[in-house]
Amino acid sequence: MENDIRTLAVSQQVSHIASIDFVREALVKQQQAMGKMKGIVMDGRDIGTTVFPQAELKIFVKASAEVRAQRRFDELKAKGMPADFNAILKNVEERDYMDSHREVSPLRQADDALVLDNSHMSIEAQNKWLLEQVEKVVGTMDCTPV
Repeated sequence: MENDIRTLAVSQQVSHIASIDFVREALVKQQQAMGKMKGIVMDGRDIGTTVFPQAELKIFVKASAEVRAQRRFDELKAKGMPADFNAILKNVEERDYMDSHREVSPLRQADDALVLDNSHMSIEAQNKWLLEQVEKVVGTMDCTPV
């Protein structure tokens, strides 16, 4: 199942489906329900701006399109799946454009988000940076369910 969802064929449809109002509305409600008890980490292109605009900590993660395409290419190859770097790069660039220009919940950095450009960071360096950011806010967090 995970192999299917990570294919280029699925990636090519994600932005189209994500731009449908009633789909976004239903998914946002589900995500917000999952976060009611707090203590959750979510990943998505509108999590900090639409789903949880009042989140205590928002990290806007970015990397160049080429780096993200290479990561996806390497992931698919490691799973023995077919992969074409140029097709993946084109898909990444198209998704970025479509997601940042859609009317409903466009991809954008929240004003209060910290930026993590992980283009040239190891997983260990990213984890260290993230842990430092969490430690800065954990002591000030209100963990009362909303």
